[in-house]
Amino acid sequence: MFLQLFRTFFKIGLVTFGGGYAMIPMIEADVVDKYKWVGKEQFLDLLAIAQSCPGVFAINISIFIGYKLRGVRGAMAAAFGTALPSFLIILLIAMFFHQFQDNKIVAACFAGIRPAVVALIAVPTFNLAKSANISLVNCWIPIVGALLIWLMGVNPIWIIIAAGFGGFIYGKFIKPTE
Repeated sequence: MFLQLFRTFFKIGLVTFGGGYAMIPMIEADVVDKYKWVGKEQFLDLLAIAQSCPGVFAINISIFIGYKLRGVRGAMAAAFGTALPSFLIILLIAMFFHQFQDNKIVAACFAGIRPAVVALIAVPTFNLAKSANISLVNCWIPIVGALLIWLMGVNPIWIIIAAGFGGFIYGKFIKPTE
């Protein structure tokens, strides 16, 4: 199981560009659909926790899944599998970057990759919104949060705290009991 955890997250870390959020569809495909290590609802909860914790999102989610499956050693195997590809790629780039940093073709390639990375982040965002039952009634919450961060420079921690407090108030006092 430790080797399978390591291999799964190593493969995801190796082929996914665009950061942790771009990894979400691949992590979900393997962890929820293929291996059924966690359910869809629990995966969504783990994503929310991983986003709320300090540190690298992809490492956080791999640690949570590894820990759930095999405790501390599972968390270490999954985290190492996630981090190792990036470490090796960055090490190789650092070793050879000075040789191609002024190359116009390389610069053009990186400029072309940027819009694709935006798409890689947008798709899991919309999928998460759908899974979290965000509808026209409550879509104002993430929109206002994003605008407060982007336009007014509000620290995301305050948005998370306010959203958690608002969810608590709603669940405790406003939401009709079933």
